[in-house]
Amino acid sequence: MCVMTFAQQALWGGTQVVSPEIHGNNTVTFRLKAPKAVKVQITGDFLPTQKFSTPFGEVDGPGVADLTEGKDGIWEYTTNPLKPELYGYSFIVDGLKSTDPSNVYLIRDVATLTNVFIIGGDRADLYKVNKVPHGTVSRIWYNSPTLGMERRMTVYTPAGYETSGKRYPVFYLLHGMGGDEEAWISLGRTAQILDNLIAKGKAKPMIVVMTNGNAAQEAAPGESSLGMVTPTMQLPKTMEGTFESAFPDVVKFVDNNYRTIKSKSDRAIAGLSMGGFHSMHISKQYPDLFNYVGLFSAAIIPNKDVTSPVYQDLEGKLKVQFSKKPALYWIAIGKTDFLYKANEDFRKLLDEKGYKYTYYETGEGHIWKNWRIYLTEFTPQLFK
Repeated sequence: MCVMTFAQQALWGGTQVVSPEIHGNNTVTFRLKAPKAVKVQITGDFLPTQKFSTPFGEVDGPGVADLTEGKDGIWEYTTNPLKPELYGYSFIVDGLKSTDPSNVYLIRDVATLTNVFIIGGDRADLYKVNKVPHGTVSRIWYNSPTLGMERRMTVYTPAGYETSGKRYPVFYLLHGMGGDEEAWISLGRTAQILDNLIAKGKAKPMIVVMTNGNAAQEAAPGESSLGMVTPTMQLPKTMEGTFESAFPDVVKFVDNNYRTIKSKSDRAIAGLSMGGFHSMHISKQYPDLFNYVGLFSAAIIPNKDVTSPVYQDLEGKLKVQFSKKPALYWIAIGKTDFLYKANEDFRKLLDEKGYKYTYYETGEGHIWKNWRIYLTEFTPQLFK
């Protein structure tokens, strides 16, 4: 026993640093042991935002705060009381960004790893694993004849799907630029949100299909025949019409391999940013496929050099789509989102034509906090 205890102490390196530590008043203390560091900072979405320049213009990003060095080279920072939410953060040690070695909970967003924690209560309880019936999450490979390749998607089936014998409506949920079929299930907390909404009776049991919206990819980085490539946002065949043209392959596979209700009235499509762009153009390109459409912080207009027929005759295709009276056309965006003006202009077009839609506005910008909110608001309105 003594030998085993000694070995464990040597292996784990002695006293454990607790980080993050969530206090009863919803303040959070972060700690990092770095006795040789000169400056330690933390960056996270619980701090006041700051502006960053990107190819798409200025966007909001997480702020930065300094940690204070204490005994034994342990640096520390305590927040103000935080509202219920799922938060992400990283340390910056002498200018080098790093994860928190005391927190094993990490999420990948494109090429960035971020530590996460949850402050419970209110809407954030939907993001937690609670004692409710749980659905199943599967990674499924399918053949896309249009793209000429095997591709992967993530599929959520509700609790009881395996044994119920019932048929279910389908919600196609699309990610943003640089994302993949893992984005909504990890960053978006889709399985937790659906489990909890269904258990509360606020959403109907449904299948949720999360595709890879990068038409040149088989699957998420590290999960395809390309091996462990570096994730990047600079991918071909993303917003030039290929993915939209190939989307019926996805619907056909899902209808042939799952117990779906094969009708427009029982299909929904929504997505964030690039996924909102795809949802908008897919739904108008195939006006008999989807009765529910959600645009979350959506890009709207393709680049000027894009010539795909998918994007031609926008007003004509919208006229056909809205003449068929979709049950719900839902647009949501944050007040400081860099795509706010594009969405405002699109809503003006819909208003001028007298097309019915629902608008939902939040604070802040182009961030996962908003997209999780939109998912919790949009999903309960489906398949009524």
